[in-house]
Amino acid sequence: VKVILKLKIIPFSFYTEDQDYFATFSFLPSSVIPYFVCLLFRSIYDDQPNAHKRFMEKLDARIRNHDREIEKMCNFHHQGFVDAITELLKVRADAEKLMGQVTDTNRRLQEAGREVTAQTEEVIRCRIQQRNMATTVEKLQLCIPGTRLLNSPKNNSPKWIVEPLKAIYIHLVSQYRFCQIMAENLPRLREEIKDISMSDLKDFLESIRKHSDKVGETAMRQAQQHRTFNSAVAKQASMGHYMKPVYSLSGQTHTHNGLMMDDTGDEEEADEEVLTAHDLVDFSPVYRCLHIYTVLGDRETFENYYRKQRKKQARLVLQPQANMHETVEGYRRYFNQIVGFFVVEDHILHATRGLVTRAFTDELWNMALSKIIAVLRTHSSYCNDPDLVLELKNLIVIFADTLQGYGFPVNRLFDLLFEVRDQYNETLLKKWALVFRWIFELDNYSPIPVETEEEYKLVVSRFPFHDAEVEKQDFPKKLPMSQSVPQIYTQVKEFIYASLKFSESLHRSSTEIDDMLRKSTNLLLTRTLSSCLQNLIKKPHIGLTELVQIIINTTHLEQACRYLEEFITNITNVSPETVHTTRLYGLSTFKDARHAAEGEIYTKLNQKIDEFIQLADYEWGMAESDGRASGYLMDLINFLRSTFQVFTHLPGKVAQTACMSACKHLSTSLMQMLLDTELKQVSMGAIQQFNLDVIQCECEHK
Repeated sequence: VKVILKLKIIPFSFYTEDQDYFATFSFLPSSVIPYFVCLLFRSIYDDQPNAHKRFMEKLDARIRNHDREIEKMCNFHHQGFVDAITELLKVRADAEKLMGQVTDTNRRLQEAGREVTAQTEEVIRCRIQQRNMATTVEKLQLCIPGTRLLNSPKNNSPKWIVEPLKAIYIHLVSQYRFCQIMAENLPRLREEIKDISMSDLKDFLESIRKHSDKVGETAMRQAQQHRTFNSAVAKQASMGHYMKPVYSLSGQTHTHNGLMMDDTGDEEEADEEVLTAHDLVDFSPVYRCLHIYTVLGDRETFENYYRKQRKKQARLVLQPQANMHETVEGYRRYFNQIVGFFVVEDHILHATRGLVTRAFTDELWNMALSKIIAVLRTHSSYCNDPDLVLELKNLIVIFADTLQGYGFPVNRLFDLLFEVRDQYNETLLKKWALVFRWIFELDNYSPIPVETEEEYKLVVSRFPFHDAEVEKQDFPKKLPMSQSVPQIYTQVKEFIYASLKFSESLHRSSTEIDDMLRKSTNLLLTRTLSSCLQNLIKKPHIGLTELVQIIINTTHLEQACRYLEEFITNITNVSPETVHTTRLYGLSTFKDARHAAEGEIYTKLNQKIDEFIQLADYEWGMAESDGRASGYLMDLINFLRSTFQVFTHLPGKVAQTACMSACKHLSTSLMQMLLDTELKQVSMGAIQQFNLDVIQCECEHK
């Protein structure tokens, strides 16, 4: 636009022949030149009158000048042009020939290069494929970590980790459509993975519910073997011998992922591998589910679910069977399930970080301990078999030792054992009451006859009998007590042994065990044996002879009480002079029984006198007496004479008291007969006869 404006102000006279201002248009675009020319012509016509004529004249002169220059130029180059045309005509034939040769050569080249072209195209196609393959390989290399994570054998579905896949690998291949699909499906995959892992966990919980008894059985068996091994070592050490351990113990009774190693006493079992909770149970579902929920940021939900489910299972485990008290297997299954439950929880506590806590396991254990104690109190009260109670005690001890090895407090269980001990003693007392009754029923209440020295030694070996006068007698001879005495003494010792069995493995001192044995023995003597003796004395078929023998028997049993104390002392190694040592109450027991027997003798003797008195048939109106004592009185005197002969084996005071009691009772009975209110009159002959009877009694008394 600036150039055009400049041209508009140029005067027409400025255009001369010596200047070619149109040459200045050469720099303009062809589309602009027409507009410029129009503007130029307009400027020429607008400047001066008749300017266009003058312009045309100048233009014609300029054209003629150029025509002359063109003509000169043509004349100057005409000959050269003619020569050139002539030469071109000469080479025309050669050019045509060359054209034919070129065409033929081109044809032959095309034919020859067609195969090369095909191969070249194949090479190009292969190069493109190679380039695409290289690109594909390069891109797939970016996908390999994710696919490896997805398809690894260690992380097979649903074990693969979504968050690292999403955070690390997806952005590397985010431009691909499959990656976009994967990114869209990741939320769904997360939920599917959680559901699958939770399903595996539920299967695990169901499985562990079924296999808890097996885990508990293994743990309790190993705890029992461990205790047996320690007892054997302690026994060998006390004997002054060194025993090389069969097992290589770890030095700890508990490890977080295993059970205790122990000795079974069998060389073949010594080579067996010690099973652990991890060997018996596959915990991988728990680890896997915990890891998945942790990675997915939902660990708290998983922890709450796991703890809630385990609490429910704990309540189910603690529910006893209705007839559990009938057999020891019921108790064993109950304990095995509980031990298995807590062994699994202990393993989870140490193998995982925070899934369960010590506070959580302690809470479960406290709940379980209260329930266990209540169940055992209830069911043990139904047990009437001492052997079953003893096996229950052994199970409780093994149960407590097993869980104590895993760090659970069990003091309340050992306190419960004292209650079970009382129940055990009650069942023992009931059992021995039947034994004592059976012994008394089978006794003939006669002195023990011994024909030979071997028989005498056999009796003495069962009962501590020492009598110098009897030992001096020749065989055959009789021992003063009846057969029930050595049997009772033997059964008391058996009771002490049975009571001692319960005291074993209670982690109590010898003094405490000695005290328990003496107390239980006192109960046997003062309650059971005393009751049996009292019932025996009161039985109608027990006569005076049997009562006399019972008194003799109780005397020998009373003398044997000190040997029972020595027997307990030898078992417990506790001196009887110890301050807190309980004394046996057998002395008072047998004294009371003897006094009861003596009183029963007096009663039965008076009853027998009454029977003879009832046979008296005085003729109170008789004219004169028979001159001799009445027949009933003579029979009574003969009976008393034979009875008092039996009383010679009794202590003198007892026989004397019996005689005085009989005479007094006879005297009273005769007086009552004479002073009977129904007696209306008595003849002198009847009085003489009654007087003869009294005189006969006086003579016999002297």
